[in-house]
Formats: sequence, structure tokens, C-alpha cells
Amino acid sequence: MTSSALDTARSARAHNLQRLLSPRHIAVFGGRQAAEVVRQCRRIGYDGAIWPVHPTHRTVEGLRCHPDVDALPEAPDAAFVAVPREPTVDIVAALARRGAGGAVCYASGFAETGATGTALQHRLVAAAGDMAVVGPNCYGILNYLDGAALWPDRHGGTRTSRGPAIITQSGNIALNLTMHRRSLPLSYLITVGNSAALQPHELVEGLLDDPRVTAIGVHIEGLEDVAGFSRVALEALRRRIPLVALKAGSSPLGARAALSHTSSLTGSDALYDALFRRMGVARVRDLPGLLETLKFLTVHGTLPGSRIASMSCSGGEASLVADLAQPRGVTLPEFPQLTDERLRSVLGERVGVANPLDYHTYIWDDRAALTQCYGAVLAADLDAQLLILDMPKPGTGEAASWDTAVDALIAAHRAASPTPATCLVSSLPEGLPEETGTRLLGEGIAPMQGLTECLDAIAAAAAIGEAQSGADRIRPLTSHPPAHGGPPHTLDEWQGKRALAARGLRTPEAALATGPGEAALRARELGFPVVLKAVSASLTHKTEAGAVRLNLTDAGQVREGAEEMLRRGLPDRFLVERMVRDPVAELIVGVHRDPCFGPALTVGAGGILVELLRDTATLLLPASPDEIRTALASLRTWPLLDGHRGRPRADVEAAVAAVAAVAAYAQDHAPDLVELDVNPLLVLPEGRGAYAADVLIRLTRPAQEDPPHA
Repeated sequence: MTSSALDTARSARAHNLQRLLSPRHIAVFGGRQAAEVVRQCRRIGYDGAIWPVHPTHRTVEGLRCHPDVDALPEAPDAAFVAVPREPTVDIVAALARRGAGGAVCYASGFAETGATGTALQHRLVAAAGDMAVVGPNCYGILNYLDGAALWPDRHGGTRTSRGPAIITQSGNIALNLTMHRRSLPLSYLITVGNSAALQPHELVEGLLDDPRVTAIGVHIEGLEDVAGFSRVALEALRRRIPLVALKAGSSPLGARAALSHTSSLTGSDALYDALFRRMGVARVRDLPGLLETLKFLTVHGTLPGSRIASMSCSGGEASLVADLAQPRGVTLPEFPQLTDERLRSVLGERVGVANPLDYHTYIWDDRAALTQCYGAVLAADLDAQLLILDMPKPGTGEAASWDTAVDALIAAHRAASPTPATCLVSSLPEGLPEETGTRLLGEGIAPMQGLTECLDAIAAAAAIGEAQSGADRIRPLTSHPPAHGGPPHTLDEWQGKRALAARGLRTPEAALATGPGEAALRARELGFPVVLKAVSASLTHKTEAGAVRLNLTDAGQVREGAEEMLRRGLPDRFLVERMVRDPVAELIVGVHRDPCFGPALTVGAGGILVELLRDTATLLLPASPDEIRTALASLRTWPLLDGHRGRPRADVEAAVAAVAAVAAYAQDHAPDLVELDVNPLLVLPEGRGAYAADVLIRLTRPAQEDPPHA
């Protein structure tokens, strides 16, 4: 298919997706599930036409049945197809011929079941053509904005005018999410099942066109098109629609035997972290975190930072907020002088004023005083303000005093200018009744359920806000399909260093020699001390093989070392290098090819500390110098580079340049590169550079394309 034809097909699919998401008319196919779709549409007030289709039934839920697709009054915008898998393909083909917008395919038994089901799924996709097909093996779509429930079961949602959307690969999780008691109105809930024709990122892209969608949550088990997801995530940043991801599961890069250290350090979960971090997608770890983060973003949007104020009438709660905020990068700065003075005026001399604020209970149940207290904090010009308050359990007595606190917060929020990002936070999720949360939502106050969930949401809102402000500098990923499928070809160390040196990586001054005598001669020419190594593409771990000698100080030691290697059966080719002395730190720089993500770059503590510390950061390519610098600063061993306890500061800029050179080589060889290790990268004191002490490169390209031997 030509490029223009692909663009036309994508445009048609995008148009049909809009028809499916917000249909003017719906056709339903099947028996019990089709009838339930009719009932659920009616329950949430769908006012479009619904056309049941059944070959033998006369009516479904009081609506006249049509015998087949051709008998429908017109091509439906949306269809819910709940028939066995083989007839599903036929119905989708008939809908496509008729010009339908899209369909939800409920049936299972497709690619999730094996080869036969996979072949049937391919037929389904081919039959759909330009139609927008969700599924198969999925529950469907709930559109709470327009009342369209392409959904064969009960659900807990209600109509709304705006709110976050959620896309999930699990029907049961979707059903559970509709039953939440967190005062959060959802705009859409979409289950994707097998994602045969539409990937999650394509659905995200479709939702970006609806101005009523405030944020989008994505629950994913895996992404088939990482580059496509990155492109849509960047578009979401530019449109300022926050994305929140709940990624299920983690796994190693693959069950292959890897020769390099880096392959054991980085799993696919780290690559998802790198993807989300790069594209400004907030990652959450559980369903409560997903809902609470979407809630905060819906009420307050993103934040310019994560400086907060916290109020409670308990010192224990104040301490807990401080403890939980610190590891999340959420800060509680001192109050400005005016806030401090206003608080002292209303609270009196017996209350110590600090952030987090324990305002005690002297003003408890005094609405006017509480309003003044809360108003002083809301005026502190911070990024978010929290009131910690758990409402009494029903049946335990009057809740009037707690209601007074809620009333006071609302009054203070109404009076504040500019409008602050105000939150009422229950320390326990069940501590905030749904009716109270709904009331707070109507006032523009986020009813947050759970301290950790609230602080995570604030950190996420600040991170997304930062990414949005720098969206013009973010680059989406590019797809790098492997060019060759042959067995990996390993470059020897001499070849590997020459290849990377051509990209700007500095390597020690070196010479190649044959035999002990020539090795000793080359050592004299270079100057002592030197390093001696046996050279062979099969020597991937030289230390274990006895193929390396360090700090040799005269020709005799070089000759003796070479002769000992020959006695071990090692090859008669030697690399003699000038010894790089007194490094401040040793790093590992590695690149591995992931089947979904393509080349992934890992930097971390190197040398003998690789497996001991497992201190690494992962970046996806292309990686900018700023991203590399940030990755280095995130390491636990960063203080060694930064001049820990009076030690010399490392040449960080040289280290960044070295990593960038490795990244450039990986980009240039992306289709062929299997793995690459520089370990260790010796980082010298500031101004003295960084040198690759050892290099391993494995490629799948033909041998004749490799750099020649010297």
C-alpha cells in the first residue's frame, strides 16, 4: 500500500472511530447480550436509534428486529456484535460493505486461543477494512457523555458532562472500575480485549478530539506499537490532556542467553518506565492510584510544581504527610510571613505554626475560625493545599462538627483568589463518603481518598506539567525493525573500539600486536604502565578467561603476560593499551535490542560493581545529552561523580559525551544491533575525559560489513 493510500485509510479509520465512540444510531446483534445493551443504553439515557438484528426474533426489548445488516434503515454508526466467533467475521464484513462506522466484537476464541483463533482474527481484521473495530474478546464501550452503552452487563456509572476516560485490556477490571465509590464521573470506559484492529494508542488519539475528556487513563498489559504510543502521547502533551498509565506485570528482556552484563540489569518494565517518563505519562501502580490521579487531574489539571501545604488537627497526621511526601519529591515549604501572621492571629499562642500545620482542636466546630485558618493557608501561593479529614462512620453519631470543617473549607476556597488547587484528603479511602466527595467536586475541590494516593497524584500532576511545558523538546520514538534475522556476529575488542571511536568515544591509546615479542615492542612505544589483552571475538569476558593483565610496568612483564596467555590456549593476537589511571568512577554503558522498544540504552555503576549494586538508569533512543545527564544524576552512585566528601569531581560532561557517542552508534546500527557494552567507562577528574576500557558489540549484519582488522 502506498503512503498516500495508508494516510487515506488512517483518516477513514479515525473518522469511523468518532462514529463508534459517539454514535447517532446503534445496531445490536445476538440474544441475551444484545438485549442487555438495549437496557443499559436506556438506563443512562441514550436518545439515538437502536436497531436489533436477529434472523428469527421479531423483537428485542420491545424494539422491532431486522433480519440482517442489509435490512437496516441505514449504515449504523456503531454495532455491538455478540454472536459466536465465525458469524462475527461475517457480520463485520457485511457491516463494512454497508458503510458502518465501527463495531464492538464481544466473542472470544480468537488469537487468545492459539493458531486457529489467530487465523480467524486475521480474517476479522481483513473483513473490517476501514471500520473501527474494538475487540474481539472484549466487553465494549461505555460513553457516559452521550449515554451510549455498547456494554452487555450492568455497570455503576452515570451520565456526566465531562470527566476522564479509561481504556483497559481487561473487561472485569473495567466492570469493577464502573462500581467505584470515589465520586469520580467517567466520560468513557473502553475495553480493548485482543486489540485486533485498534491499538490502545489509537483509541487515545480518538479521545483527544473530544473536548469533554479531561484526562485519559490507560491500563495496559503490553504495547505492540511503542513508537505509535509515543507519537500519540506527545500529541496529548501538546493538547494538554494528561495521560496516566497502569502497566501490569514485568518481565526480563527475553529468555535468551546474553553475553553482556547489561542484559541482566534491565527488564521490559524498566523500558516502560523510560517510555512513560520521556513522554510525560504518569505511571501508577494500582487501580486506586489510577482513579485518584485521574480525579486530581480532572479537578485541578497539571501543576507547575509539587510544593504543598497540609492542614490537620492532629500532629500524627501532620508527621505522616511529611514522611510520605519526602520520597515522592513533594515538598512542604515554610509559610510566607503573611500566612504565618494570619494563622497566629486565628490559632493563638498555644499552636505552633509550621507546614505541615497541626491546627489542634481549639477552633474545632468554630466555622468562622476554621474558615480563617483554611483561608490563610489557601492564600500561601503554593502548588496544592491539603486538608486532612476523615468523616465519621455512619451510625456512630452526629457528624455535624466534621460537616462544619467541610463547610469552612468550601467557604475558604470560594473566597480565595486566584483559585488554589484545594484538596480534602481522607487518610483512609473509606473515610470520605461518596456524597461528600460529590459535593466537593461541585465546588472545584478534589475529594482525595488516601494520603499516598493523593501525594502520588500531586507528584504526577507536577511531572506532567513539566513535560507539557517542554513538549517542543520531546521526540517520539522511531520504529527500528530488525534488518537481518541471522545469528549474532560479535566484533572483537579492537574492532568494537574503532567503531565507537569513529562516533567520538574516547579509548586509551593502543596498538595491536601478534606474538609476545611484538606486544613488548608496542608497549615500549606506548609508554608504561600498560594493559595487555588477548584479542578474539569469542572472548567476551576476558577476566574470567585470564585474557587481561593490568598495570604492566616493563617489557618483560608484557612478554611474560603474553606467553602465559598462549599457554592457556588463548589466541596469538594482543591489544596493548596505555593504562588509564586514577578514575573517579567506573560506569557501564549498554544497549540492548528489545523486540517491542528497539534499542534501549542503560547507564549505571560499572566495573566490579555492576552485579553488586545493580544501580542503573534506562533511556530509550534517541537520547539527548540532557536526558543522559539526568539519567547519570539519578544513580545512587552519582555522589562519586559529583565530588563526594572532597574527592575530585568527575568529568561529567565527558561522560555525557561518551554515552552520547554510544547512543549515536546504536542509532546508526539500530536494525542490526543486538547488544553493546562499554564496561567500564573510566571517568577521570574534571577536564581529563572519559575512556572506554572494554567494549563488546554484537550485530546481525553480514560479516563483510564489519570493520576490517588492522
